[in-house]
Amino acid sequence: MAASDFSIDAFHRGRFFLVQPRERGHRAGMDAMMLAAAVPSSFAGRLVDFGAGAGAAGLAVAARCPQASVVLVERAPEMADCARRSLALSENAAVAARASVLEADVALAGKARVAAGLADSSFDYAIMNPPFNAGHDRATPDALKRAAHVMDDDLFANWIRSAAAVVRPRGGLAVIARPTSLRAILDAMDGRFGKAEIVAVHPRADALAIRVIVRAVRASRAALSICPPLVLHDDGDAFCAHADDINNGRASLFGD
Repeated sequence: MAASDFSIDAFHRGRFFLVQPRERGHRAGMDAMMLAAAVPSSFAGRLVDFGAGAGAAGLAVAARCPQASVVLVERAPEMADCARRSLALSENAAVAARASVLEADVALAGKARVAAGLADSSFDYAIMNPPFNAGHDRATPDALKRAAHVMDDDLFANWIRSAAAVVRPRGGLAVIARPTSLRAILDAMDGRFGKAEIVAVHPRADALAIRVIVRAVRASRAALSICPPLVLHDDGDAFCAHADDINNGRASLFGD
């Protein structure tokens, strides 16, 4: 594709940049920033971003957590190429030295997953912004966008199974999805991740939640907790101060 088919977009007020297709595929936004903000600000280990796309969430973690290293895992060749182009940008020098791209399917299991480059117990944290729309949602002729938006059967079971394999005991997991996927996420975590914390995201205080972010700990048996919600807007279309801080890497979602 020609250079004009891509844009270079600033995130975290210019602390990192993404190369993204202009007219095709998924373009990163607030979902990726909220997911990244679920990782504690003090995180200093090795993190894997499942279904990374152009790398928004993983690079947002790297930008906010200077001791973190990240592996961006993406199965779509075009989006993996965007992630590589993003790391090659001179503006990303501060984060690119701590990031790499792995072109692989995170739903692989066992020896196939290990052979693809996702070894057992090799990460301290996993984050995922999976395709969470049902097949009848957001119909689009764009195959690349459909792959990024529409879930396969048992998606959460497969992705969280893989996360449980690659995350070390006491390591972390964070997932963003629609509220309708919450049961599937918790079911997939059962016996693998505990100490689940849930933040519901509301566009306004009097509106229904549009997203949930679930954070949990590998091999923990601690109880689930429901945290205060994140409300994106007060009046008008501008983000409220806390949501703006999260979107721009100045605050963590869970206050740590």
